Amino acid sequence: MSDMISADLVDLDLSAETKEAAARALAERMVARGRVTDLEGFLADVAAREAQMPTGLDGGIGIPHCRSEHVTEPTLAFGRSAAGIDFGAADGPADLVFLIAAPAGADDAHLTILSALARQLMNAEFTAALRSVGDAADAAALIRGEDPAPADEPRAGAEPVGEPTGGTTGDATAGVAAGGGPGDSAGEESGGEGAGGGESGGEGAGESGRPFRIVAVTSCPTGIAHTYMAAESLENAGREAGVEVVVETQGSAGFTRLDPAVIAAADGVILAHDVAVREKDRFAGKPTVDTGVKAAVNRPGELIGEVRSKAARGEVTAAGGAGAGGAAGGDGATTPVGRGGESGEGYGTRLRTWLMSGVSYMVPFVAAGGLLIALGFAIGGYEINKAPSVMDHFVWTQADSWAALLYQIGGVSFAFLVPVLAGYIAYGMADRPGLVPGFVGGSIALTIDAGFLGGLAAGLISGAVVLAIQRVRIPAALRGIMPVVVIPLISSAVVGFLMFVVIGKPIASAQEAMTDWLNGLSGANAVLLGALLGLMMCFDLGGPVNKVAYTFATAGIAVSDPSDSAMKIMAAVMAAGMVPPLAMALATTVRARLFNAAERENGKAAWVLGASFISEGAIPFAAADPLRVIPSSMVGGAITGALSMAFGATLRAPHGGVFVVPLIGNPLLYLVAVAAGVCVTTALVIVLKGLRRPVPGATAQGPGGGTDPSAPSGAKQPVAA
Repeated sequence: MSDMISADLVDLDLSAETKEAAARALAERMVARGRVTDLEGFLADVAAREAQMPTGLDGGIGIPHCRSEHVTEPTLAFGRSAAGIDFGAADGPADLVFLIAAPAGADDAHLTILSALARQLMNAEFTAALRSVGDAADAAALIRGEDPAPADEPRAGAEPVGEPTGGTTGDATAGVAAGGGPGDSAGEESGGEGAGGGESGGEGAGESGRPFRIVAVTSCPTGIAHTYMAAESLENAGREAGVEVVVETQGSAGFTRLDPAVIAAADGVILAHDVAVREKDRFAGKPTVDTGVKAAVNRPGELIGEVRSKAARGEVTAAGGAGAGGAAGGDGATTPVGRGGESGEGYGTRLRTWLMSGVSYMVPFVAAGGLLIALGFAIGGYEINKAPSVMDHFVWTQADSWAALLYQIGGVSFAFLVPVLAGYIAYGMADRPGLVPGFVGGSIALTIDAGFLGGLAAGLISGAVVLAIQRVRIPAALRGIMPVVVIPLISSAVVGFLMFVVIGKPIASAQEAMTDWLNGLSGANAVLLGALLGLMMCFDLGGPVNKVAYTFATAGIAVSDPSDSAMKIMAAVMAAGMVPPLAMALATTVRARLFNAAERENGKAAWVLGASFISEGAIPFAAADPLRVIPSSMVGGAITGALSMAFGATLRAPHGGVFVVPLIGNPLLYLVAVAAGVCVTTALVIVLKGLRRPVPGATAQGPGGGTDPSAPSGAKQPVAA
C-alpha cells in the first residue's frame, strides 16, 4: 500500500464544489506523480463510471473510481472537503473523497488492497480518524495502515489496509489480506467463525437452535469499491442481528465460489449487484432478495430482515431463476432492470428503465428489417411491395426476385417490433413470467391496429398483472407450476381481455389520430418538429431522450407503406444523430491543440462512427467537457433536423448513415443539412473551448501540438467546466 498513496496525493483542504472538479483536482495530483498519463482521458473514464451509478455513500464518503488504460499503476488520492461535495448519496454531500485509479490490467494483489480499503471505509473509527487528522503525511500513513503517532498512543481506526491484523477471522479486512483474494471469505464454513458470522457462528449449532444463515453475492460495474463495501456492510449487519452472513465478492480480482455445502445450508440469499451474477442458478430454490449493490451498502439491515421475512412466508425462487410465489428471483444476468430499484428511486425512473428495456430489444429488429426493406427498394424499386410472395414466384436469375425476397424478409422482421417492445417491457418489470403476456398483448395490439401505443400499453399492463399475481400467497404444492403454467395462463387471459375489450379501441383511435397529425404536418410545423427531434437526438447521445426520438421515427416507417411525413421524420432523426460525432471529428482535425492526445485519437474513430449514424461516437468528448460539447451538439442537431424537414428529404431505412444515401429522397440537400449542422457544432465547440482559461503552466506541448497530459509535475491541464 505504501506505493499507492503518499502525502502529495492528499489534499486536506479540497476546495472543489462539484464532484467533477473534485475528481479533476485529485487526478491532477496523480498526473504530477506520473501515475496518470492522460488527464482528460482518465477523467472521461471516471465520468463514464459515475454515469453508471453514483459513487456517494452514506456517512459522508465519495469514492469516484475506475479502471483506465491511462493509469500506469494502482493509485489512491484522498481529499477532505470542509463544505462537502455532492456525490449522489442519500444522506447528503461527502466530506471524505477517495479517487481510486486502477490500470486496465491491474494485477490481483493491487486490487485486493484497494478492495480492503473499500471495506475499511465501513469502519467508523477509520473515517473519524481521517476527519480529525491534521497533516497530509499523517493522513497518507493512516490510509496505508501505518500509525504516525508514538507507539504508546495508538491512533484510533489505524487498522492496516491490506495487511493481516491478527484479529478474529470474522474481520473482513484481515480476511481479504490474509486469504489472498477478496473472495476468500466465501469459502468459510457458515457454522463456524466466518465472514458475517462473527462469534455467533457456534451458538446453537443444532438444527433447531442455530442462527439464521444467509449467503450473499455482491458485485458492481468496476468491481473495486462498492463490491467490497457491500460485503463488509452485510457482514457487520449480520453480526449485529445475530445472523450468519457469508459473502461471495465477484470483483475485479476474480471470485472464490461459495462452498456448495454453505449454499445448501443457507436459509436465504441476498444478491446485491449491478452487473450479472455469475452462476446464479446455484441459489435457486431459496428465499432470495435481488437488489442493487448500493442497497447493501446503505441499508443492509433491511435486506437481512426482508430475506428472513421471505423465508418465514416460504417464498423461494424457482429453478432457473424465475420468480414464483412472489419471490424476487429473476435472472439478474439478463434483466437488471427487473429490480424495483433502490429506496428513494421514483416511479418515473423505473418507468423509464422499463420502457428502455423494451426499446433496446426492439432496435435490432428495426435495424435489420428496415435495412432489408431499403435494400429491396434499392434493387427493385418502390413497386416491389406489390410483388407476389417468393414462395409462389422466385427466379434465381432475376434481380426483382431477390429484391422481393429482401423486402419480404424485412417485412417479417418488422412484424416483430410491437410484440418484442411489449414483451420486453413486461420482462423488464416482472422477469421471464412477463414475456408470455407481453408478447400476447403486443400481438393483439397489431391485430387491432393499435400500433406502438398499443404495444407500450400492453407491455406495462402485462408486467403489472404478473407482479400482482406474484404477490398472491399460494400453497407450497403449487409453487413449482406457477412460472410455467399458472402465471402465463392467467396473465395472458387478463391482458387479452383488456386489450381486446377494454382499452384496445381507444388506443387504436389515438394511434390513428397521431398518424393523421403527422401526415398533415407541413411548412413551419414540420420544420419545428425537425428542430425538436434534432435537439433530442443530440441531448444524451444514445441515452433515453435520444432513444425516444429514434423510436418515434422508426414507429412511423415500421409499416408496409409508410407515409411521406413519416419518412421525412426518419430522415431528420438520422441526419441529426450523425452531427455530434462528425463535428467532434472535424474539430479535432482543424483545432487539434484544443484536444488532448486521447481525444484526437477518438476523433479519428468518430469520422466512421458519425458517418454510420452512431451518435455514441461523441460520448468521450461529451463526458470530458459536457458544458461545451452537449449544447453545441444540440444547436447543430436542431439546425440539421430543421433543414432536413424543410428540404423534404425522405428515408425508408431506419439506420445506415451515409451508406444509405442512395435510398434518400433529395440526397444532395440532405447532405447539405448534415454538413450545416456539423459546421455549426464544430465552430461552437472550437469557440467555447478557445475561451476557457488554462491553468498557469498548462502550455507543455505534446507531439501533435496539444497539451501533453504527461507533462512534468508543475504543468497542470486546462480546467474544463
